[in-house]
Amino acid sequence: MSSIEINKDTYLMWYESMLLMRKFEEKAGQLYGQQKIRGFCHLYIGQEAVLAGAMSVLKKGDSLITAYRDHAHALAQGVSAKEVMAELYGKATGCSKGKGGSMHMFSKEHHFYGGHGIVGGQIPLGAGIAFAEKYKGTDFVNVAYMGDGAVRQGALNETFNMAALWKLPVIFICENNGYAMGTSVQRTTIQTDIYKLGLPYGIPSSPVDGMDPVAVHNAMDEAVQRARAGEGPTFLEMRTYRYKGHSMSDPQKYRTKEELESYKAKDPIEAVKATIEQNKYADEKWFEEIEAKVKAEVDESVKFAEESPWPEASELYTDVYVQKDYPYIMD
Repeated sequence: MSSIEINKDTYLMWYESMLLMRKFEEKAGQLYGQQKIRGFCHLYIGQEAVLAGAMSVLKKGDSLITAYRDHAHALAQGVSAKEVMAELYGKATGCSKGKGGSMHMFSKEHHFYGGHGIVGGQIPLGAGIAFAEKYKGTDFVNVAYMGDGAVRQGALNETFNMAALWKLPVIFICENNGYAMGTSVQRTTIQTDIYKLGLPYGIPSSPVDGMDPVAVHNAMDEAVQRARAGEGPTFLEMRTYRYKGHSMSDPQKYRTKEELESYKAKDPIEAVKATIEQNKYADEKWFEEIEAKVKAEVDESVKFAEESPWPEASELYTDVYVQKDYPYIMD
């Protein structure tokens, strides 16, 4: 059981936050098709419960780091839809000043440290952020997200060893959506119960229904309590599913329509909505108001991105090194 009560307000928060993630990502997919958004684009549609359940446990000051499927993580951590959309457009008003794009979202203000394109590259960085919090004597935790493909990287093993040895306040989350890009977990690893990879390092590890925010909330609450108490890391395998392809260019020939529909039948947004209705936490008018609010927020983010300026050419050399007068070779 969770030490943080799941109540009416929790369910209402879950519904609104997941709906924003879903509608934002759907709009991003449309804009990519219109070539308003360029480069790579990885959508989070279907996986929203993994973030919603975590946000009802974490507190301001806790940090997140993730891979390149990162739009929803930025939104969940408090980065505005305007800043995220502007970043997708490559505009100067984006959260990374238009220089990160879809895969490299970043916000120091909101303790969101990426958006990383190197598979598994964020795992040791998350442990490093946790090390900094322990060194400074805070009780903040870092949550390091990764995909199921990233767990085959050597960096994970090195990081697990150090994080366990030093009892770092980090929660490692594997968002296991079944396919590392386009290859099933069963074809790429001998250990399909991914959570068991943490056990040899003495890290408490468990599988979690990533389609259910209640299950995510409870697992995260236990992990966060351990981390804040100085008891070290936790590894959670969130078993979830993405409704869209790995990226916008993915033909998705590696899975069946029947499999996809079976997961859509467990859609976390619809499940939360049903619980709200069953418990009479809100009426139909409230749902209509939230849907209108979210639509307006997404529409406003598009307008903001469209009207924002492009970065100046001089910005190419800023925000790379702390040293202001770094001696770049510029000719």
